[in-house]
Amino acid sequence: MERISESKCFGGSQVVYTHPSSVTGTPMTFQVFVPEHAEGEKLPVLWWLSGLTCTHENAMIKCHYHRACADHRVILVGPDTSPRGDDVPDDPAYDFGKGAGLYVDATQEPWKANFRMRTYVEQELPALIAEAFPVDMDRQGISGHSMGGHGALTVSLRNPGRFRSTSAFAPIVSPMNCPWGEKALTGYLGEDMAAWRQYDACALIKQGARVPELLIDQGTSDNFLDEQLKTHLLDEACRKADIAATIRMQEGYDHSYFFVSSFIDDHIAWHAERLKA
Repeated sequence: MERISESKCFGGSQVVYTHPSSVTGTPMTFQVFVPEHAEGEKLPVLWWLSGLTCTHENAMIKCHYHRACADHRVILVGPDTSPRGDDVPDDPAYDFGKGAGLYVDATQEPWKANFRMRTYVEQELPALIAEAFPVDMDRQGISGHSMGGHGALTVSLRNPGRFRSTSAFAPIVSPMNCPWGEKALTGYLGEDMAAWRQYDACALIKQGARVPELLIDQGTSDNFLDEQLKTHLLDEACRKADIAATIRMQEGYDHSYFFVSSFIDDHIAWHAERLKA
């Protein structure tokens, strides 16, 4: 790993690293906030997955999670949303290609060589973090925003028992049933919709995947709510599966980081309670 930056923050350390990824075949960048802690002590870890057009940096600057993570003594890790580099294929649209990896492992050309964000987030990055940082891998939580909320839900549902806590802000709950998802899943995975189901939270729940509980925040003034996010589909799926889902429709809030930062302290506290030793 190469350290790009480090800043003291609320007594802890906000760091950014880059490393060569064998999964994506590119350099990958991630950010970590490590609260103040005793030598040899290990802390719980919360994975944060960001949304369309984002890098590792957006949440680091705009979420304002540092004080809550310091108070609750939770490490937060946030990877980039896609591979980067001059040789990495891209698309001119904001919702496909660089910045829009959708946390899938692509199977179609020209994407499959680099766009393997599922394996990166589920395997390569956790192994790296476990080796290099004071994390207790028995105490993991996961969260994210929009496309990253989709990532958090599907990663947790596919890995039962790994995460003690799962939450999301304005997640894409069913990519199989919205324009963002249909475009990305077709491009990365091809036309066979059977291959899409492992990347759709509602489909995974219908197939029997379970998490103990969920915390979801969604703004009522989010201009993507009706066409892209469709929160009601997750509510219906959780009710039928008897998953304890707290879905809070926040009056007047939109899709922005202003919305996320308004409720991030609630989520950090909620995760911290479930990540206690």
